[in-house]
Amino acid sequence: MSREWDAARYDAQPLPHLRWGRRTIDRLDPAGDATVLDAGCGTGRDAEVLLTRLSTGRVVAVDGSQAMLDRLRERLAGDPSIRDRVDVVLADLARPLPIAGPVDAVLSVAAFHWVADHDALFANLAAVLRPGGRIATDCGGAGNIARVSAAVDQVLGQSSSSTSQTSSPWNFAGVEETRQRLTAAGFVDLDVRLRSDPARFRDRAELGEYLHTVVLGGQLERLPEDQHQGFVDAVADRLPEPVVDYVRLEITATRR
Repeated sequence: MSREWDAARYDAQPLPHLRWGRRTIDRLDPAGDATVLDAGCGTGRDAEVLLTRLSTGRVVAVDGSQAMLDRLRERLAGDPSIRDRVDVVLADLARPLPIAGPVDAVLSVAAFHWVADHDALFANLAAVLRPGGRIATDCGGAGNIARVSAAVDQVLGQSSSSTSQTSSPWNFAGVEETRQRLTAAGFVDLDVRLRSDPARFRDRAELGEYLHTVVLGGQLERLPEDQHQGFVDAVADRLPEPVVDYVRLEITATRR
């Protein structure tokens, strides 16, 4: 979660995250005066929507990327009624969160699959969520971007120096293992499911830009910069159509 992003380039993409965020906020359905932790808040798209649903509530926006948090501040700067109800925290979700008091709810969109240790992740969230508080999240789940992953393996397999680059930067968990981890962390009333939700792009150029900016950062940071574009093009060329085959892991639960 501590890796950096090109936040402006990220925000310029045709992000399916927008519909994932609205869907997740609808499942959370927070009270108007709630304090909500946005775990892995990115550039603040979901925090902005969430604040329109909170009449007097607050958002604690947590991310491991300073660039993402800087972009969030820019996004919210123009509206004091929103800006003044956000606390921005630079933190790693895999470690105990430096938050002063308990929150009423937890929201997270497209973040948990970047965290290797989900046992620690859910324990850290439970530690800052009040008893009876709800959590609603979305992330990549079992089977997510399987075609993209296969293309990455094919490209890296062509390089004799690829052995140090083949470990996946993602953690795409399944339903049963996630239910077990949530239960161990103190969550009840579990609703955990997988949803196939592919994202289609206009052409291979748009697909390549999206892969470069959103999907393949974990691999690109292990490669010399002069190899980035060639790697992205090689992965995109191996996909049968300009589609990213997303499978979302959706969680709704309550803190015991």
